[in-house]
Amino acid sequence: MIRRLAAALILTALPAFAQEAEPPMTAERLIRIAIALDPEARVAGPGLEMTISDVPILIVMDPGANRMRAMVPIASADGLDADDLLRMMQANFDSALDARYAVANGRVWGVFLHPLAELERDQLISGLAQVVSVAQTYGTFYSSGAAQFGSGDSARMHRELLEDLLDRGEAL
Repeated sequence: MIRRLAAALILTALPAFAQEAEPPMTAERLIRIAIALDPEARVAGPGLEMTISDVPILIVMDPGANRMRAMVPIASADGLDADDLLRMMQANFDSALDARYAVANGRVWGVFLHPLAELERDQLISGLAQVVSVAQTYGTFYSSGAAQFGSGDSARMHRELLEDLLDRGEAL
């Protein structure tokens, strides 16, 4: 019985081993993907600036520390009250998913953080779509769009954005 179970587990795992592993993410590869998503993207210091769905995104990379951060400026933090902060924290727990709301330097930001080398192409694209969505839904749904319940338009809009970005970045 144990031998059959072990054999079944090995046979089930073989297709996963047969797939070619994605190369580690590097700053150069991330830049190529970003340019595929936004041909107007431009390298700026240790990162790049790009736009998706009219939302400006700043990506900062530190290969030595194996980190990357995609950030979207959302609004001034002046005037944030306890209800606003509580709602952002709730969203960070249940609806922002891989994106996060943050406050720094007097601004509210949408942020996606990830170890650089372990970042896969589709994770990057999904993270960018999510950070755009948290910016677009700030003050209303506070959502990354990646998981929506109900019959509203948000899930469809996020799915269309994600599919478009995945198509543009497919060859990389």
